[in-house]
Amino acid sequence: MAIVIHSSAIVDQGAVLGDGTRVWHFAHVSAGARIGTDCSLGQNVYVGNDVLIGDGVKVQNNVSIYDAVTLEDDVFCGPSMVFTNVYNPRAAVVRKHEYRRTLVRRGATIGANATIVCGVTIGACAFVAAGAVVNRDVSPFALVAGVPARQIGWISRNGGRLALPLAGEGEARCPETGEVYVLRDGVCAPARDH
Repeated sequence: MAIVIHSSAIVDQGAVLGDGTRVWHFAHVSAGARIGTDCSLGQNVYVGNDVLIGDGVKVQNNVSIYDAVTLEDDVFCGPSMVFTNVYNPRAAVVRKHEYRRTLVRRGATIGANATIVCGVTIGACAFVAAGAVVNRDVSPFALVAGVPARQIGWISRNGGRLALPLAGEGEARCPETGEVYVLRDGVCAPARDH
C-alpha cells in the first residue's frame, strides 16, 4: 500500500515511513523520525527526530510529538493532546540533555486536549480521558481522568468500561465483546493472559 503525503506536508529527508501511512495537511515529520505502517498523521502534526511510532497509530490534528517519545502499535492520540519532553523548561536555559523519555504502550488511547508530562509510561490499552494531565505512570487497562489524572476505573481492549473495583481482586466481562478480564494484585489483564 502506498504512502500518502499531502502536498503541504513536509517530510524531511531521512525520515522513515511505513507502507500505507498517511501524512495530512501542514504536518512536519523530522529527519530522524521512524513511523510504522498504516499510520495516520492528521493536519498540523509535528513529529520530532527522536520519535518512534509503531504500526496502526492514529495521531489526530494539532498534536506535537517531541523528541524522546515512543508510541507502540495501535496508539490513538486525540486532537490537540500534548506531549512534553523537559520537566522544568526555561527559555533561557538549554535542557536538551535532560529530556525524559515517554512511552505509550500498545493500544492505549489519549483523549483530546490531554497533557502527558514527560517521563511517564502509559500502559497497554489504558485510556486517558479528554483534558486529563498525566504526571505519573498509568497501569495497563486503567481509565484515568482529571487534573492531575487519577484512576477512575478499568477499560477493556475494545474500550468498554469494566465493572471491576479499583483495588483488590475481581473478574468482569467487556460489555462490548464479552472478553473476560481479571484483576489480581492490582493488575488488570484479559483472563487468558493471567
